[in-house]
Amino acid sequence: MAFMIRALAVVVAMMAVVLQVSNATEYKVGDSAGWTTIGNVNYKEWAATKTFRVGDVIKFTYNAQFHNVLRVTHAMYRSCNVSVPLESFSTGNDSITMKTKGHHFFVCGVPGHCQSGQKVDINVRNASVAATPSALPSPTTITAAKTPAPSPNMAAPHKIALLGFLTIATLAFCFILGI
Repeated sequence: MAFMIRALAVVVAMMAVVLQVSNATEYKVGDSAGWTTIGNVNYKEWAATKTFRVGDVIKFTYNAQFHNVLRVTHAMYRSCNVSVPLESFSTGNDSITMKTKGHHFFVCGVPGHCQSGQKVDINVRNASVAATPSALPSPTTITAAKTPAPSPNMAAPHKIALLGFLTIATLAFCFILGI
């Protein structure tokens, strides 16, 4: 009996981890425009329409010949000071996982780009919540006028985790039953 309880505890813990990972969302900065100075993308407005959570991935897609991504402090963000960034990225396809809550500031370090608006404040809230009935929004709070349909450029939660969850659950169930 003690073995069964321990095995069940392991299964529940594994399911919790998989569900946590499956709620991570990948956001492409600027949606279809990407990380650019062309087209007057309002990154402040873009970020304001998103709810970022710990574990989410922020993806910067840009032409590496003309842009880069620098993570900076709040003061550096406000003044567009790019002299000593906290981190720098320059591949043109940079994915950054949000590991802590709070504000994460990013700018383009090419002269004049930050000043022209190529900067974004990613405000990360607490970790994603597993999809439980109490965590799901009420159907009456979602309206078509307020909630735009997700575009192909706004990645949905990772679907591979669901397959992993089902595989782990099946294996655990067989293990518990001794099959």
